[in-house]
Amino acid sequence: MRQELLSLPKGLAEEVSKNLVMVARLIDDEPEQAYAYSRIALRLASRVAAVREAAGFAAYATQKYSEALAEFRAAKRMTGSVELWPVMADCERGLGRPERALAMAGEPEVQKLDKAGQVEMRLVAAGARRDQGQLEAAIVTLQSPELASSSVQPWTARLRYAYADALLAAGREDEAREWFGKTLEADKDGSTDASDRLAELDGVEFVDASVDLSDLADDEDDDQDDNEDEDDNEDAAEIAAAERASDVAEYYDEDDEEYEPLEQSAADADADVEDDKA
Repeated sequence: MRQELLSLPKGLAEEVSKNLVMVARLIDDEPEQAYAYSRIALRLASRVAAVREAAGFAAYATQKYSEALAEFRAAKRMTGSVELWPVMADCERGLGRPERALAMAGEPEVQKLDKAGQVEMRLVAAGARRDQGQLEAAIVTLQSPELASSSVQPWTARLRYAYADALLAAGREDEAREWFGKTLEADKDGSTDASDRLAELDGVEFVDASVDLSDLADDEDDDQDDNEDEDDNEDAAEIAAAERASDVAEYYDEDDEEYEPLEQSAADADADVEDDKA
């Protein structure tokens, strides 16, 4: 990619590079933002294959499969590489065309892929079989030397997981449990939820302690709010009483001509009459 960017003017190359870095940083956690950065890079340098590829993956991450497929095809034309073949086939699946994905799985390009690419293509083909409701065919598609191998490769966990999931979908629960266990052995980074699937098969239920703690915190907050409301009401009552007392004092200040005497209530008037009689 660096070599491709060197073909651009220095300032433009730096700007494009910054946007591509943001795509790489955000694509897993914030794909929509990654997509936005990819569109900027695409506007700046649409003739750079690395930019077209990045735009394709950003569109793919946001399920814009038609757009992703167009970008991948453009990148393939520019480079002549077939490494994007599996993801292009998966875009066909995303567009509801599993038959096209299966056709691509039988094309000569597959033989030009490295081992990782061929495994990826097998996963896509199995997914296409499942899209068509062909569960047993999907299981057979995944059966391969790579699946049977005891060595752990970067693709091993995903391949075993897909096989276990297909077995479970076909109602072969015991075999599925075995292969979810094998997935767990290979999944050192926790990239799959094999442990959860195993627990689910064994009838284990997890209690989400965080929910209970959150509820407790909410209750405490509610109690604190209630206490604060009571304190506020008491403070407001005290303030109002003080203001009334202040008003009375002001109105009864006979030396200040600015204020007039406060009108007496009926009870106060009766009290004054009694005092006069006394």
